[in-house]
Amino acid sequence: MTAIALLLLLTAGAAGYVSWVDYRIAHGDPAWWYVAGAPLAYLVPVLVLASVWFTLSWIWRTPRAPEHRLGPAACARLFLGEVGAVALSWPLMVAHRLLIVDPTPAPAPLPLLLIHGVAVNDGVWFALRRDLARRGLGPVYTINYGPPLAGIEHFAGQLASRIDAVCAATGAQRVVLIAHSMGGLVSRAYLRRFGAARTEQLITIGTPHHGSMLAWTFAGRCLAQMRPGSRWLADINRAESEPPPVPITSIRSRHDSMVAPQASAELACARNIALAGIGHNALLNSRNVMDEVARALASGREADSSQLSPEPSARLAKPMRRR
Repeated sequence: MTAIALLLLLTAGAAGYVSWVDYRIAHGDPAWWYVAGAPLAYLVPVLVLASVWFTLSWIWRTPRAPEHRLGPAACARLFLGEVGAVALSWPLMVAHRLLIVDPTPAPAPLPLLLIHGVAVNDGVWFALRRDLARRGLGPVYTINYGPPLAGIEHFAGQLASRIDAVCAATGAQRVVLIAHSMGGLVSRAYLRRFGAARTEQLITIGTPHHGSMLAWTFAGRCLAQMRPGSRWLADINRAESEPPPVPITSIRSRHDSMVAPQASAELACARNIALAGIGHNALLNSRNVMDEVARALASGREADSSQLSPEPSARLAKPMRRR
């Protein structure tokens, strides 16, 4: 549904641009101006969206220590990185069924399942999915859930079915969940409803565990649930300080463009890793994020191996560094 809606919008925008260009050329304007300007026309809505997101996330920002504040050059890189990530994600989401294909069913001890955020699809995982495969991690599966603005509990039910399907295809008993944005809340809702028997660990990336003020700017049941202070968030965070059902790593950006306040992505029961200078969508293309995901996966494997070791000293998992 997301891919179709996005394709229709892009097609309508392109048709409108071509029609306007045809009119201007017919009135004597040189054609090369508009050929050269086509990429800019594509980027205009992205620039507008990113500008609105960063403005709102700055208004509702978490106070930052002086050492975490960005200078003009870093701010420019932050903004342009987010613009580039969004601009690249649109064609990837349109073509996601061609680009994101399940691995061939084969036995695997611990498959990875990637869970996207609100109003997008698994096309956003293109870069991270390739990085995981390059590192020899996986097999890597994805999920597409919907309809886009339904409730988080509805998505959790779809995630349960997808986990069962992945386990059936690989013969695995458990999977690792790697989630971006609202996908982290969908994963936590799944763990609360269905238990942790089929989950090894959860890694969230830019997840608004305590909501985001930007959710007030959108309609939809899942967005209402992500508004700070919502009954749904209060319920799922009621036991936040208690040990989680599975190990959780929360990777966030101090300069997130859509999770505001940015500290909302911290979770008391998780390993919290704070990065800097990365926008919300750009998190999925960030080399630093990819490295942290790989470290979290390695830490989980070491902890799992240590539980099988007969040596008491070997049962101490190596702690993950914090930022």
